[in-house]
Amino acid sequence: MQTTMNAFTQNFLGHAPDWYKQTIVGFLVLNPILLYIAGPYITGWVLVLEFIFTLAMALKCYPLQPGGLLAIEGVVMGMTSPGTVYHEVVAAFPVILLLVFMVAGIYFMKELLLFTFTKVLLSIRSKTLISFLFCFISAFLSAFLDALTVTAVVISVAVGFYTVYKNVADQQTGAEDPDFEKFRAFLRNLLMHAAVGTALGGVCTTVGEPQNLLIASYTEWNFVEFFLRMAPVTMPVLVVGLITCILLEKTKIFGYGALMPERVREILVEYDQAEAAKRTDRDNARLVIQAVSAVILILALGFHVAEVGLIGLTIIVLQTAFNGVVEEHDLGKAFEEALPFTALLVVFFGIVGVIHDQHLFSPVIAYVLSLPEEAQPGMFYIANGLLSAISDNVFVATVYIGEVKQAFTNGVISREQFDALAVAINTGTNIPSVATPNGQAAFLFLLTSSIAPLINLSYMRMVTMALPYTITMGITGYIAVIYMI
Repeated sequence: MQTTMNAFTQNFLGHAPDWYKQTIVGFLVLNPILLYIAGPYITGWVLVLEFIFTLAMALKCYPLQPGGLLAIEGVVMGMTSPGTVYHEVVAAFPVILLLVFMVAGIYFMKELLLFTFTKVLLSIRSKTLISFLFCFISAFLSAFLDALTVTAVVISVAVGFYTVYKNVADQQTGAEDPDFEKFRAFLRNLLMHAAVGTALGGVCTTVGEPQNLLIASYTEWNFVEFFLRMAPVTMPVLVVGLITCILLEKTKIFGYGALMPERVREILVEYDQAEAAKRTDRDNARLVIQAVSAVILILALGFHVAEVGLIGLTIIVLQTAFNGVVEEHDLGKAFEEALPFTALLVVFFGIVGVIHDQHLFSPVIAYVLSLPEEAQPGMFYIANGLLSAISDNVFVATVYIGEVKQAFTNGVISREQFDALAVAINTGTNIPSVATPNGQAAFLFLLTSSIAPLINLSYMRMVTMALPYTITMGITGYIAVIYMI
C-alpha cells in the first residue's frame, strides 16, 4: 500500500518540485473550506490568484494540469457552471480556430522562413543591421503569422548553426575555443531581438496574438480596422522598439553587442553552401508554393475573406496538396504546437466563468469607470501591463475585455469609450508583458526551448535583456494611449 501511495505521489504533476505539488494540493484542500467560511466572492478571488500562480510558475509545470484542476474544482464547488464555461468557449470560437488551423498552416511555411532568416544572418556582416532585420522581420511576420511559430523558426536557425559549429569545435584539440562563448552571446542577442520583434508585430493585428482576435470579435473590427485602431499606439512603439534595438547594439549594454567571430562565420557559410548544393528542384518548388501561400494569406487577411481560422485551414490545404504532404502522421505534426495551448485557453475560460458568475472584477471595473473618461485608458493600460508581466496576457485580456464589453452593453460607457478601452487593453497586455517570460508565450517558448541552456539564456538573463525594451516600449505605449486615442 505504501509503495502504491509513493507511486501516486510521484505521478502527480510528474517531475514538478515537491513544494509545488504540495502547494497545489494545499490550494485544492483550502478552497472548499474557504468557500464555507468566507463565501464565494473571497474564495473566487483566491481561486483567481491561485490560477495566476500556476501561470507564473509555468517553468515548474505547464499550467494546463494544475490550472485545470483548479478550474474543475471551481465548477464542482458551484462557483461557475459547465454552461457558463461552454458559453465563454463558444464566444471565443474564432480564437480556437485561429490556434488550431493558423498555427498549423504556418508550420508548413517553416522552410521558407528558415531560408529567409539564414540568408539574413549569413549575407550581412553588420551586427547592428542583422539585429535590426531579425527584430523587424520577426515583427512583420508576427503581424500576419503566429508569434510562436516565428519564434520556433528563429530557434531552429539558432540550433542548426549552434550544432554545426559545435561539431566542428569538438573535433579540434588543444585549448578551449575562445570563439565559442562569443558565438553563444551572439545567438542570445539575436534570439532576444527576434522575441521582442514578435511582440512588436503581434500587437498590431488580429492574428498577432490569440487575445487580439478575441478583442476584435467583441469590438466587431475586421483585420484592417483593427490595425488602424491600434496604429496610433503600435506604430510609435514599433519605431521606438527598433531604435532601442539599434542603440543596444551600438552601446553594448544589457548583454548586447556580441559579434560573430570571423572563423565561426566561415564555417557556417561553408555549411550553408553545402546545403544549397544539395537542394533539388522539388525543394525549390516547395519554397515557391510556400511563398505563394504567404501572399494569399496576407491578401486573405487584409480583405477579411473569411474567419482567420478558416483562412489558416485554406493555407494548410494549399501547401499540403501542392507539396505532396498526404500522410496523416505528417499532417499531425503541424498541430502539436498549438493544441496544448488551445486546451489551456479553454481552462482559462473556466476561471473566467468564475470571475463573471461571482462578479469579481465588477468593483475594480466600476472604480476605473468612475474616473474621468480621459484617465480610463491609461489606467487600463497600466493595470493590464502589470498583471500581464506576471501572468499570461491572453488570460488578462480575456478577463478585462469581457468586463468592459458588459459595461458597454449595460450602457455604462459609450461606444467611443469602449473602443478606446479596447485599444488600451490590447496594447497593455501585449507591450509591457515583454518584461518577463511569463507574459509573452513566445518568450516562455524561447526560455523552455532546447537552445536556452545551450546559450546560457536563463530566466533572469531574459528579464535583464528585456528590461531596456520594457522601459522604452512601455513608456511609449502609455504616452500614446493617453494622448493618441
